[in-house]
Order: sequence, then C-alpha cells, then structure tokens
Amino acid sequence: MNLVKEILFLLQKEFLLEWKQKYALSGILLYVCATVFIIYLAALEMEAGVWNTLFWIIVVFASVNGVAKSFVQENSNRQLYYYQLVSPVAVIISKILYNTLLLWILSGLAYGMFSLFNPSPVEYGDKFFIAVLLGGMGFAITLTFVSAIASKASNGATLMAILGFPVLLPILIAVLKISRNALVLSMGSVAGSINMLIAIDLLLLALAIALFPYLWRE
Repeated sequence: MNLVKEILFLLQKEFLLEWKQKYALSGILLYVCATVFIIYLAALEMEAGVWNTLFWIIVVFASVNGVAKSFVQENSNRQLYYYQLVSPVAVIISKILYNTLLLWILSGLAYGMFSLFNPSPVEYGDKFFIAVLLGGMGFAITLTFVSAIASKASNGATLMAILGFPVLLPILIAVLKISRNALVLSMGSVAGSINMLIAIDLLLLALAIALFPYLWRE
C-alpha cells in the first residue's frame, strides 16, 4: 500500500469514527453556538476590534477541543494495530488533513453564527478568508502533533493545553494582524504576515512529519 492509498484509507477511517461518535462533534458545535449566544447576550453591540478578538478566541478554544481527541482517544492496542499496517507519515498526514477540514468547518460555523447575532465588520473578505484558511491549517498541524505527544503521558488533555498555547502564539499574532486588516480598522498591506504564516505552517508541517515517526515507535 503506497503512501497516498494509506492516507486515503486513514482519512476514511477518521470520518467513519466521527460518524459513529457524533456526540464528540455535537459537543464542539454546541460549545461554539452557546459561546456566540452568550457573547450576544452580554454585548449587543461591539466595535470591530472586539468582534475580531472574540471571534478568534472562540476559534482557538473550539480548535483545542476539536483536535484534542486525535490521539488521546486511541488506546495503545489500536495504535499498535496501525503501526503494523501503515507508515507513521501516513498517520500524521491523515490526522492533519482531517483536523484541518474540521477546523475550517468550525471556523465557518463560528463566523456564520457570530455574524448572525453580531453583524460582521469584515470589509475585505479575501484577507479574512486567507486568515481563516492559513490559521486553521496552522492550528490543526500544531495541535495534532501536540495531541500525539500528550497521548504518551497521563492527563493528556491538560498537557496538550500547556504545550499547545505557546506554540500557537506566533500563528495567532499573524492571524490577528491579517484579520484586523480585513476589517474597517485598516487597509494596509498584509503580504508580509501572509508569507510569515505560510512559512510557519510549512515549517510546522515539516517538523511534524520528521519527528512523528520517532514518537510513533515509543
């Protein structure tokens, strides 16, 4: 089985597991909707900067909750079974691809719900779209690999939060700058931030692919 077939096989497995465990995804969606509604009740009107900040707070915490189960929920027997069938590179790439799609969906839901209750101040949709795509990809890569590390220790969810947030900071800084320029606050160029975010995503992806096989053998 070549690498592409292994990745497709594992992606199919991820979707089947998610379909069987609908309560996990339903809990994340409920979290997003409830958080947006609480913000609506607490602040009926908000400035563009506050809207942008609260949107990314929702996305970050939804991302952590959504990706935390990637490796933590899988027991050692299942991981040993995968170890005998597929390569570790296929495992980490399939997890990253699945979590990237999941975070894009969660970000779209958060934006739709947030815009429904608090009118969106986004004036430059292309910039905001780029921020969501690149930010979601960066979150997925980082949190997926951190989830793999946390699965090797007890209290994996706590360890994931401790390890994940410092690594997410550079991504958050770039994402906030790009999305801020997509609002009415500024019309400046964000090419530098976009290039930096792409470089961060590629670097994190390369590190995850290079280091995961060593972690997988433990």
